[in-house]
Order: sequence, then structure tokens, then C-alpha cells
Amino acid sequence: MANVPANLKYSQDHEWVRVEGDVAVIGITDYAQSELGDIVFVDVPTVGETLEANEVFGSIEAVKTVSDAFTPVGGEVIEFNEAVEADSSLVNKDPYGEGWLVKIKMANPAELDDLLDAAGYEALIG
Repeated sequence: MANVPANLKYSQDHEWVRVEGDVAVIGITDYAQSELGDIVFVDVPTVGETLEANEVFGSIEAVKTVSDAFTPVGGEVIEFNEAVEADSSLVNKDPYGEGWLVKIKMANPAELDDLLDAAGYEALIG
């Protein structure tokens, strides 16, 4: 069973959001990393760009596939996790901690209301 922390919000696309003031810290869920398998590279070319909710902010490359990563909320991409750039396996080892991907300064925090809570995400992944 995938780990689904209760203090986070979740997208239908398997990203999680942790709110820190007006900043959304975003990563992929434990379920997503387990489905992808061993992650070998994370590419986030969007730092400094302003994106709408549900836009692609980067890609996650695993041994057998490449998957787009989507922003659950809109805003400016202000930081990419350099630790993940150096060691992409952090996404597999600690998806909710050291393996976070980006920080976005939210344009509209009300968009968080459109995301799933832990129970809703658990229902989604079955």
C-alpha cells in the first residue's frame, strides 16, 4: 500500500502539494514513484516561468519510461530541488521529503480547493 500523508493535497496526476505560506512545494507521490520504477533523471526547465495549474513543469525519466510532471496549482516556478538533480533516486527513496521537485509561488491559493485530500487520493489509487 502506498504511503499517503494526511497533511498534503494531491492531484489526479499523482503530484502532491505541501503549502508553506504562499509557496507550494510539489513532488510526485509514493504511488507514482513506485509505478515509474527506478528514476534516473529529473528535468525541470521551467524555473522562473509562470505556469497555469495542470501545465507540464518538467519530466521524470525512469529506466523504462519518461513521464511529464504537472503543476497542481498555477504560479511562478521559483526553485528546483538541486539535490534531486544530483541524485534522482531521492524521488524513489523519500518522495515526500528529500525527493520534492519544485517550489511554486502560488498565483491563486484557492486552486488548492480543487485538489484531493489523502482519503480522496487513496480512493483514486485504490
